[in-house]
Amino acid sequence: MTDEHPTHTFTVPSSVDAVSLFGAGDEFLRLIERDFDADVHVRGNRVSVTGEPGEVALVERLLDELTTIVRTGQGMTRETVERSIGMLRTETQERPADVLSLNILSNRGRTIRPKTLNQKRYVDAIDEHTIVFGIGPAGTGKTYLAMAKAVQALQSKQVSRIILTRPAVEAGERLGYLPGTLSEKIDPYLRPLYDALHDMMDPEAIPKLLTAGVIEVAPLAYMRGRAQPVDRAVMTPTGWRRIGALKVGDLVTGSNGRPTPVLGVYPQGERDVFRVTTQDGASTVACGEHLWTVRTRDDRRRGTSRTLQTSEMIGNLRSAHARRYELPMVDAVEMEAQDVPLDPYALGLLLGDGCITTSTTPSFSTADPELAEALEVALPGIELKHLGRYDYTLRHTEGGRGGLRVANPVTVVIRQLGLAHTTSSTKFIPISYLHNSRAIRLAVLQGLLDTDGGPVTQQGRTCRIQYTTTSDRLRDDVLHLVRSLGGVAYARTRSAVGRAPGHANGREVGYVHDAHVLDIRLPAGVEPFRLTRKAAKYDATGVGRPMRFIDSIEPAGRAETVCISVGAQDSLYVTDDFIVTHNTLNDAFIILDEAQNTTAEQMKMFLTRLGFGSKIVVTGDVTQVDLPTGQRSGLRIIQGILGDVDDIHFSQLSSQDVVRHRLVGRIVAAYDQFENGPEEQEIRERRRPR
Repeated sequence: MTDEHPTHTFTVPSSVDAVSLFGAGDEFLRLIERDFDADVHVRGNRVSVTGEPGEVALVERLLDELTTIVRTGQGMTRETVERSIGMLRTETQERPADVLSLNILSNRGRTIRPKTLNQKRYVDAIDEHTIVFGIGPAGTGKTYLAMAKAVQALQSKQVSRIILTRPAVEAGERLGYLPGTLSEKIDPYLRPLYDALHDMMDPEAIPKLLTAGVIEVAPLAYMRGRAQPVDRAVMTPTGWRRIGALKVGDLVTGSNGRPTPVLGVYPQGERDVFRVTTQDGASTVACGEHLWTVRTRDDRRRGTSRTLQTSEMIGNLRSAHARRYELPMVDAVEMEAQDVPLDPYALGLLLGDGCITTSTTPSFSTADPELAEALEVALPGIELKHLGRYDYTLRHTEGGRGGLRVANPVTVVIRQLGLAHTTSSTKFIPISYLHNSRAIRLAVLQGLLDTDGGPVTQQGRTCRIQYTTTSDRLRDDVLHLVRSLGGVAYARTRSAVGRAPGHANGREVGYVHDAHVLDIRLPAGVEPFRLTRKAAKYDATGVGRPMRFIDSIEPAGRAETVCISVGAQDSLYVTDDFIVTHNTLNDAFIILDEAQNTTAEQMKMFLTRLGFGSKIVVTGDVTQVDLPTGQRSGLRIIQGILGDVDDIHFSQLSSQDVVRHRLVGRIVAAYDQFENGPEEQEIRERRRPR
């Protein structure tokens, strides 16, 4: 330095240890002199700097930043000094001390924090956006920092689970030829994720979290396969439809009973499937990776729930002889209202205690005059004529008008509904009443329960409802009504063979048909009876909460399958027998690693599985695509598709952000220079087809 450059002197606070600041043997001081065009001299806690004013100002800023870092208690290293110098040289507004002292996670005395400016911006983006793409070369900490943010979010209860996935393209996502179990086949592809996880959590806690489904680690090909056979039924506002016939935009029924749109339909090919049966006899079929939102006894006590795969529950369905997993119940299902030709409550009464063969004038039998009066009110133009004891005939008040015989309107409607000639063992509820508004369905059920049902009380237990019919079809229809209103029903059959005969008018009457007995529980707020005496008894004893538990999971062969994603906030939809099932990723922190090896179709599938309360981080290096020739990388094209979408951020990292051995960054930079240089352009030109 010449004498024309002034010398600036400033003082290091006495509270800062000089050895920590300048390094043993002034190691860090020599780094500063190497990288700045200035002379730096230290005497005690006084530092003199001589050089260009700009360089002197940068040295002073650097020492101020390093002093702040030392005061945070973290150890100073050669890497810390070099990275601080690099940040100051970029003339960024961010302070190196803020970047290098940002603690994300601490575990077993080790703290994870960003080490470069771009890494901090990447971490900040994860906090501020729902979907973040971290794109850059190997060694830049993309996956490691995303994992740290995921663990931080889990520990702070921002999310309830972590899902880690990456495409196993080295085996073309066909791992069958590899030796060993499925776990042994996929572990090599997931090992980097496991290693990062073990750096951030206590090793003994990880197996428990994996078992409970709080952490899921799986290849992309297996994570996507949450599917049901294409012939399974899904409830919609107009009735049941095959899941295989659904299209994007169609409406299905969510767990709240309301319509929710289908956001994605993903054929899954032929897969092994399992029949999942509940304790009330309802069942559906799904693949081993299909998701279920369930609650255990501990979950109920804590007011939480968990999401598990079918395969995770197999062999684990009991806890101290009690069923372990409770499924959510659907609320009363909203269906499109449609006009019906006969009052629904009147239909229920006639199906219960009416004679509607139409070979004679319709009639009704009841020991409750209240029901006869209600039926007469519900049927305009009809008078219930009391024939004696319990019998009434439904007389048409205008039947003989003007000397002409006018058909009984009840008879006309019964024929329109297809109920003519039905008897107690063949009656049914017409489809127009089954697939109708909540009010219509409840009114039909009330008519049936007021006639052939009743409250059942037991000491120390809440009241349940019992209903009996000899019609197989009517039994199934009542099950439909109860389940569609958010209730459960247990069906059992009493055989006619061997039963002691009943009595009528003092004589024995044998049983001809088996009797189906349904024990029913309806949710609070759903009134099952209009008949005063039954309603009073039901209300006096309290109502038990309908509950549905998984009872068994059995192999059901192989089937062509499909998975759907829906727009409901909880991502639940209603399938066979009004079972509530799950198919998207809610309240989760999801990391897709090595995303350059996803196809465009896989990337779309993955991103559209995002559920409410979730966050997605996608990481990859677009220069390291291993996909077969002819397949486009989903990561290479995604920025052009989603670059302008709000709440999606793309973080670019470079060789300057490599945090492995210093030589790795130089290797990456050299390759970047070569690939953008004239030699590589000449090689590409020679390879281009003529």
